[in-house]
Amino acid sequence: MTLAHLGVGVFIVGVTASSIYSVEKDVRFAPGESIEFSGYTFSFDGVVEVPGPNYIAERAHFSVTSKGQPVATLKPEKRHYSSQAKPMTEAAINAGVGRDLYVALGESLGDGSWSARVYYKPFQRWIWFGPILMVLGGILAATDRRYRADVPHHKNQPPPRPEQQLPLDSAVADTGRS
Repeated sequence: MTLAHLGVGVFIVGVTASSIYSVEKDVRFAPGESIEFSGYTFSFDGVVEVPGPNYIAERAHFSVTSKGQPVATLKPEKRHYSSQAKPMTEAAINAGVGRDLYVALGESLGDGSWSARVYYKPFQRWIWFGPILMVLGGILAATDRRYRADVPHHKNQPPPRPEQQLPLDSAVADTGRS
């Protein structure tokens, strides 16, 4: 039971911290440009065209560092499906226990530069981990013998017999109704 309540707490902390500390920014990137964002440096290396099974994608390449150390390589895409008129955006995500980093590629702005939306979302995994703890806590509570009704069973004693019921006619006669 305590584990389930701990899960509720983890979930609440995750939702609260994520909603308070999430940051997003729309940025114009030219190849070779970088931005500092929430303690991370996002460097745009350019866009290449990549064929998919039923689409053609424009795939961007972003290198993410923190304090000079590489953190991730993100490759968001703008996909053009042959069966659709509108392109679809495939965001790139770097997930961590304490935070998620997202980059969503926008539109080409000409001369090789692109618009992109960069996200920093802390505590996203906590939002998912909380309900998992709640389920585990519920399973543990359901299997705990302390919460079961104690019904005595005797091996050699026959089960109790149901009481005799009155016939339906006499029950109606006793009520005075017919």
